[in-house]
Amino acid sequence: MIIDFNKIEEKAIPNFKGGEKEFHAKMNVDENNKIISGKLLPGASIGLHTHETNSEIIFFKSGTGKVIYDGVEERVSAGICHYCPQGHSHTLINDSDAELTFCAVIPEHN
Repeated sequence: MIIDFNKIEEKAIPNFKGGEKEFHAKMNVDENNKIISGKLLPGASIGLHTHETNSEIIFFKSGTGKVIYDGVEERVSAGICHYCPQGHSHTLINDSDAELTFCAVIPEHN
């Protein structure tokens, strides 16, 4: 199955999970997975949240920023992959002057 993000409308979601500014996302969602092409503009963030019923894998395509994973800060940049297993918490923050772009996969665990 091909997912063509070029054909998916981008949505700007303000204060996503309690974060700052807007999270821009193109999403493919079904009962098993969320597959997202996302970006955070400078100063934007995705708020701290816990993955209760799923996990999340984020591959960074461009830019720099930071993840706070279970209270520990981790720097991220193009080519880095961040993994947040089920039961763990994280937030994503673009603390740079450029866009932070990424692809994320969020599989549900039954």
